[in-house]
Amino acid sequence: MATATLHVGIVVECRKAVSPWADVLWRPLAVLPAAPDLPDWAALGGEDGAARFYAGGHVVELHRTDTPTYRDNLASGTPRMWVAARLTGAEPPLAIAAVTADPAEGEAWTEAGDDIVESLPMPAEIAAAVAAFVAEHHVERPFIKRRRKEWSEDDDDA
Repeated sequence: MATATLHVGIVVECRKAVSPWADVLWRPLAVLPAAPDLPDWAALGGEDGAARFYAGGHVVELHRTDTPTYRDNLASGTPRMWVAARLTGAEPPLAIAAVTADPAEGEAWTEAGDDIVESLPMPAEIAAAVAAFVAEHHVERPFIKRRRKEWSEDDDDA
């Protein structure tokens, strides 16, 4: 269950591919600190053979149990957001699957193989909101290393 939600906008880019396997390449390009008053898939222009589009708004959920990874992300000096997108094969050609400020979650998305996952700069407004969330909800939990019990023949049931 999310403790807080942030509403962001996502900008994507479409670029002509230099590949025999694909005609175009799609990728998330930017996270906006708020969803602008634009219709989904509004053209934003482009340059160098690339077209940019506002893919729409998305909700980022912040969870109390993830505050250690949010804190580490913010402390990195260059906080990031992760955007996962999927090709649809229809119109619109790309769907934003998820957006997160949690580095562990963003990394896990790269394991699926079919999603397009980009690590993008976190806008200052979002970084401030995440920092406030961490300050309010973070609880330091001590790391407890468990020791293995020594094995003996008496413990063996076989």
